[in-house]
Amino acid sequence: MKPPIFITIMLTVISGTMIVMTTSHWLMVWIGFEMNLLAIIPILMKNYNPRAMEAATKYFLTQATASMILMMGIIINLLHSGQWTVSKDLNPLASIMMTTALAMKLGLAPFHFWVPEVTQGVSMSSGLILLTWQKIAPLSILYQISPTINPNLLLTMSIMSVMIGGWGGLNQTQLRKIMAYSSIAHMGWMTAITMYNPTMMILNLIIYIIMTLTTFMLFMHNSTTTTSSLSQTWNKTPLITSLILVLMMSLGGLPPLSGFIPKWMIIQELTKNEMIMMPTLLAMTALLNLYFYMRLTYTTALTMFPSNNNMKMKWRFECTKKMTFMPPLIVMSTMLLPLTPMLYIL
Repeated sequence: MKPPIFITIMLTVISGTMIVMTTSHWLMVWIGFEMNLLAIIPILMKNYNPRAMEAATKYFLTQATASMILMMGIIINLLHSGQWTVSKDLNPLASIMMTTALAMKLGLAPFHFWVPEVTQGVSMSSGLILLTWQKIAPLSILYQISPTINPNLLLTMSIMSVMIGGWGGLNQTQLRKIMAYSSIAHMGWMTAITMYNPTMMILNLIIYIIMTLTTFMLFMHNSTTTTSSLSQTWNKTPLITSLILVLMMSLGGLPPLSGFIPKWMIIQELTKNEMIMMPTLLAMTALLNLYFYMRLTYTTALTMFPSNNNMKMKWRFECTKKMTFMPPLIVMSTMLLPLTPMLYIL
């Protein structure tokens, strides 16, 4: 793709999300989502092949269906209230339809089937945009309508997402699919807390984006897409191998790493609201995620791949990609825990 075209498309994606985040008019919210959707399709098909085409088609059909349901919810709300403002008092039926549409856009269970397929079909950089930037707009709308969301619906979807995010990733060898299931599980954690403390959801989203961005950048730096190719990195880049280990532990939510902050705060907030079963289930299913992160670290850093050469010979090409922000991102992905009191006050 030529740079001017790529820049124009990326600007459209960014402005679509910004419109959704900043507007107070339901029609503009819908237009923002549509702009974002139509501009992301060529980015997904950047490496033009049948798999990318299939992935982009799946993504388009899912998101178009979600947009249609969202528009229907908006119209039902308009008929009942007579105004287009994004307000706190939604009609119950409209609220359920909007929540369902946003869940489809986010890839929450039971609307999660497209996430691993689409992420696996597109390139690493497109998958990164899909699992980070594309989550911001739907979550900003969930944040705005959080007081009127049906709690049973949202909590059921969130617990299902965490479970499916854990179970689905257990048997995977493709890194993009593992990251997609990890994304589904993280979305479950975020939506679980939306009802009780929406600001906590924003904090979780920021930390999730930082960790996912760093992980994808390390994978792209190594040009690895499967666990078997990841297991050969010790021979060439031992430092990056150990960094992937630490990052996986952070994604799994182990203290004293950054990934522990959102899990700790969400469990604390849910127990404050006299919910015992929900955080217990979330914490137990998070162990499933931890298992497949541990499996990744095991294949990457804790085993030596059978290789004929025991001298560190340069048998792989040098990486030419410049990963500018990698050092600060790695620090933020692993060492934010001491800042927890400050984040809690914010």
